[in-house]
Amino acid sequence: MAGVTVATGAEARKKRVVSGMRPTGRLHIGHYFGALQNWVRLQNDPSYECFYFIADWHALTSDYADTSAIAQNTIEIMTDYLASGLDPKKSVIFQQSLVPEHAELHLLLSMVTPLGWLERVPTYKEALENVKDKDLHTYGFLGYPTLQTADIVIYSEEGVPVVVPVGEDQVSHVEISREIVRRFNSFYGFSFDQRLFDSVNRDSLRTVCTSFNLWLVDALHSTSKEITPEDRTEIQAALRHRILEGGVRNFLDRFSSLAHFFRSQEVLTEPEVMLTRTPRIPGLDGRKMSKSYGNTITLSETDEEIRAKTKVMVTDPARKRRSDPGNPDVCPVYDWHKLFSTRETLEWAAQGCRTAGIGCIECKAKMADHLIEWITPVRERRVEYEKHPARVLEILEDGSKRARKVAQRTMERVREAVFGWEKKRAEIGGAAIARKNA
Repeated sequence: MAGVTVATGAEARKKRVVSGMRPTGRLHIGHYFGALQNWVRLQNDPSYECFYFIADWHALTSDYADTSAIAQNTIEIMTDYLASGLDPKKSVIFQQSLVPEHAELHLLLSMVTPLGWLERVPTYKEALENVKDKDLHTYGFLGYPTLQTADIVIYSEEGVPVVVPVGEDQVSHVEISREIVRRFNSFYGFSFDQRLFDSVNRDSLRTVCTSFNLWLVDALHSTSKEITPEDRTEIQAALRHRILEGGVRNFLDRFSSLAHFFRSQEVLTEPEVMLTRTPRIPGLDGRKMSKSYGNTITLSETDEEIRAKTKVMVTDPARKRRSDPGNPDVCPVYDWHKLFSTRETLEWAAQGCRTAGIGCIECKAKMADHLIEWITPVRERRVEYEKHPARVLEILEDGSKRARKVAQRTMERVREAVFGWEKKRAEIGGAAIARKNA
């Protein structure tokens, strides 16, 4: 698959990792093993420069009608980030809305993103069909992938790969970002060397134009006639349209001998997929772990809450009685054992389940012991940060300032590619100097 790398940590070149979460409240163990654990590993790998954010603007795409919880949820998630091991000295941890350049790039990307691309996104169609308690027929919700693209590629830099750690079910999200960036670069990364329009290069210009059956101005037929600025604008517009239709890369391959008259710049870097293998993390009821299902264990749960919740976890449905043997491979409790328990406990649970040597209550209690042992240091760190919310905000704001410096550099490059104001100012300044010296 194009643009896919496997996260091995052995890459020779430093890469930028970008990922984030919506502020929906306190994080649970599914978030930890599905993302945070890998984020911490990547930040500790010198091969990567990591940018992790809280996507508070994204929360508005579905929760625009009631924003009262977003601020507190942002603090809760930041607290969980820090408690889970994200280190502001090793990662840039920031808040999306404190970097307004995200919105500016989103606006520019939306100008070139075809409506059909957004309407065909599977998660968009699924949400419209399944979410009944919210009106998602909004421009913001439809444009979610475009904002997501801006979030990623605003941290791109020439020659520096940008990667997004995702599971296989999320690869399509990055693929549409790649398509949007590729289209953006085709419009604003392609330009003409103006020497192509000099009379000494008329044959080259004529070759390119005739290949597209373009006979736009009389000057194309003769080297004795000058190409006026108006002619130049007309020729460039027509050629650009035809070249973009067939693809810039195809055009440059076809006219490789004339490639020096054209420039193809990577204004924004196409993001790559970093496939991450995450363990199976079912919820307490056996379904996918989700706050909306009420089947989670948050990173801040007390020992008593953990024992009460795990005591009613679903198990292998074949074990209706204590004496019935079961199959640990289909039991959510055993999936959790794999996350938290020792090898000895795993063997004890598997053997005891298959032979009915232990009961489900006994198995759950043992798993809860190991879960509590694992979660205790995370919870303790969380409690410390909870005591100092001002410090949490300070870390978030400092990280946002660091992120914004990178985003501002990107937007300087993007604005020039789209509008060319620095080039225009230089032209006007040069013309003014020439008139003064005349």
